[in-house]
Amino acid sequence: MKHENKSSISGLLDVLNKHVVAFVVAFVVTVIAVLVWTVMSPLKYSTTTQLFATYNDTSQDSDSIAQNSGSSYIMAQIKSYPTLVATQSVLQPVIDELHLGMTSEELADTISVMNPTNTAFVNITVTSGDPKQSANIANAIAASLSNVVGNSLYSNNTGSAVKLTVVQPAPVPTSASSPKWALNIAVGIIGGLIAGLLVALLRDLFTTKIQDENDVADYIDAPVIGRIIKDDMLAANTPVVIGEPASPLAEDFRRIRTNLSFSTPTDGTDCRLIVVTSAGASEGKTTTSVNIAAALAEDGARVLLIDADLRHPSVAKKLDIDGSAGLTHVLSGQASVKDVIQRYWKPNLHVMPAGPKPPNASTLLNSPVMHTLLTNALLQYDYVLIDTAPMVVANDAVIFVREGGSLEMVCRRDQTLKRNLRDISKELDNLEIPVAGVIVNCVKENKKALEKSNYYYYYNDNSSQNKNKQ
Repeated sequence: MKHENKSSISGLLDVLNKHVVAFVVAFVVTVIAVLVWTVMSPLKYSTTTQLFATYNDTSQDSDSIAQNSGSSYIMAQIKSYPTLVATQSVLQPVIDELHLGMTSEELADTISVMNPTNTAFVNITVTSGDPKQSANIANAIAASLSNVVGNSLYSNNTGSAVKLTVVQPAPVPTSASSPKWALNIAVGIIGGLIAGLLVALLRDLFTTKIQDENDVADYIDAPVIGRIIKDDMLAANTPVVIGEPASPLAEDFRRIRTNLSFSTPTDGTDCRLIVVTSAGASEGKTTTSVNIAAALAEDGARVLLIDADLRHPSVAKKLDIDGSAGLTHVLSGQASVKDVIQRYWKPNLHVMPAGPKPPNASTLLNSPVMHTLLTNALLQYDYVLIDTAPMVVANDAVIFVREGGSLEMVCRRDQTLKRNLRDISKELDNLEIPVAGVIVNCVKENKKALEKSNYYYYYNDNSSQNKNKQ
């Protein structure tokens, strides 16, 4: 199954859920950075003076055409005044009058001039660190602009045709215009959300290991039949169902047991052949296998667990049993099945260790002896579980699936590589081998919430009562 980029809202939520820590960190850092920048920003005070342009009748002759076009003339001229304000002709007199100690270019950077559309108003806004100075500069610029327009800009014998009058002097501001706390906080929150989302998406894009079952579903088209929470109990040499039967973790394996009971028996038998593998090493396939076997035996089923990972045997070590003799001896003709099978925990749970590592594992597993062994086992047991080598090491699992087994893939969060799943999926598709189910190992779980549930206390109460009886 080819990997598909998640573009839906649900896919985006899945990404955020997987990388919630990265999202929160990016969000918090962005908001804090904006707040620090706001706090460090100097206070600025803004004030505005307003001028109104009129046609100067005293400067006009008796030409009626000029009089009628006066309004149009003003509207055409006033559009250039915002640019005129920033010139040295207007600003230098202000600098000299107020002794500002700056250039006209520097003063122009503190000014904002607007001519509202279709009006004869000119609004001059000045921003400064001193509220009184802001007002003084704004009023001085208004006076200087009026003088330039009235006396020098249109110099002729009759005077200027345009008159600028201050209709609203600039008041001294009583509060800072910047920094704008409300705006900056809103920008910080929005920017934080965007930054968090980008970080989560980039992290998901460049994360090479699966994070949850949704990642697995991008490559393996199979239902999730089990989710195993991360717990130190899994490292013990005793299956959780045996060592901690009242724990939620044991219930996870019982849930898998129930799901496996719905799998189809091998043709011609009442036995279900369960083949357990993983993409790579150290993903928990052996731990999962022994715990499933114990859960099945707990329910009364006749179970045979075979360690067929001849390249790296681990079932005997995981169960703390003798692994010196096993499947290798049977396949090489050095021992019979009854010589190497061991009973474990219950009379209905049998284990066949792998034995010593052979030099020709693939040949032995493909041999007629292996076929005969499986045929006989399927007639004697309710479940035959086979722990096989990881798929990146060898495709031994395919051998047993061809014998009528159902392939169960174990994937571990932060361990299973996405590229391995992609390659394995392509290989299985080419071989027309379906994956019957996926077991996700070491998933995140809110254990505190779980411990508070009535379900958990029910089992703990039973466990406590059993201990008291003992």
